[in-house]
Amino acid sequence: MLRRDGDEAAGDGGRYGGAVGAGSTGAGSTGAGSTGAGSTGAGSTGGGVRAGVEPGYVGERPPTYQGEPTALPEADPKDLDDLVPDTVLDGARYGTMTLRAASLRGDSARYRGEPRRDALLTARFGSGDQALLLIATATGGRAAEDAHRAAADVCRWVAEAVGRAHVRLADDIREGRRGALKSGLHRLTDRSYGKLRARAAELGLQPAAYTSGLRCLLLPVDPACRTRVFFGIGEGGLFRLRDGEWQDLEPSVPAQPQAAGGSPAGSGAVLPGQGGGPRGPAAAVGPESAGPTVTGSAPEVPPAGDGTARPPGGREPGEADRPSGPAGDRLTVDLGTRGPGRPGAPGDPGAAPFRFRASVARPGDTLLLCSAGLADPLRGEPALAGLLAARWAVSPAPGLAAFLSDVQLRVKGYADDRTAAAVWED
Repeated sequence: MLRRDGDEAAGDGGRYGGAVGAGSTGAGSTGAGSTGAGSTGAGSTGGGVRAGVEPGYVGERPPTYQGEPTALPEADPKDLDDLVPDTVLDGARYGTMTLRAASLRGDSARYRGEPRRDALLTARFGSGDQALLLIATATGGRAAEDAHRAAADVCRWVAEAVGRAHVRLADDIREGRRGALKSGLHRLTDRSYGKLRARAAELGLQPAAYTSGLRCLLLPVDPACRTRVFFGIGEGGLFRLRDGEWQDLEPSVPAQPQAAGGSPAGSGAVLPGQGGGPRGPAAAVGPESAGPTVTGSAPEVPPAGDGTARPPGGREPGEADRPSGPAGDRLTVDLGTRGPGRPGAPGDPGAAPFRFRASVARPGDTLLLCSAGLADPLRGEPALAGLLAARWAVSPAPGLAAFLSDVQLRVKGYADDRTAAAVWED
């Protein structure tokens, strides 16, 4: 059930009316690279919700911290370019694809006056149908003083590398050259982490004190190509909302942890506590819409080089064994996640296994890439997964303010920064 801090449970009243307001976090202008959102003025998203009401929460009890920023991070007058806004918001639409992206400080950082450790970068390389979109997200180390700088650096460096190689990458995606994609993106990611370690040495820091996780999406603009490519290193979530249910697509790695009270990350399971249906008219959101708890697998058969399903036993070395599944899932591949991590300092995300997945979207799908700050409560709190499934399974995609309102829905026990990029397929 959706609740507001200090209020009774609120019904949906339509798509968003009366359910949750944008709070006092205002969305500024947007563009590539994610323009920062100010701290005032967005008002409500509809239904008469007044401006200034704190973001809603799900669960039986309200979170410990207030729902709005309390303290700003301390600024250095000699390094004002280092300031990080509390919230950034971005979006775009190309053909049948709609993108929404947001990154915001967690409740804990807002209370303590700490900078946002998550970074978000959105960019378009090329023009016309040959263009390629990159969404890069990163989360700096929790205990590192320079965590926000490391996250911004690795996003910028991977974007520079993708930009230089975007013509070849877009062609490989269109032609289904998954082997070339895997190896090329792996090298590109390694080089970005090499720069991060070199930067740590310049600052006189250990590599583990100046590092960050990295999670990226590559989206071809060509409407004839619905292949969506994920790659990166470190924890977070990759989910697909299909027919009203969230599927956990996070590529598996050895000893994958399990979110408290939820499904193992990357298990392929449908997230529990959902009851949404296919896209269509918005239904009221309430306890009756949560539906039964559903668990199970979302098996997929990797394709051959020409995009056709491979016969049993036709896997490439190192790929996971996957049983045959629905025909609609046969064009998803999961590569490069089984081997040991690369050499690196203990605690360095750059030493973790490289993660890669390429999948073909269907009309009506929503693909969600997010940092651990949102992935953990999605896996651990069925009410959050069910509410977002009910809202995002309807057409059209939410506007920027509505998307931000959804992403900042709070859950007690989860107070980290949140970064999310979602792609709606028409």
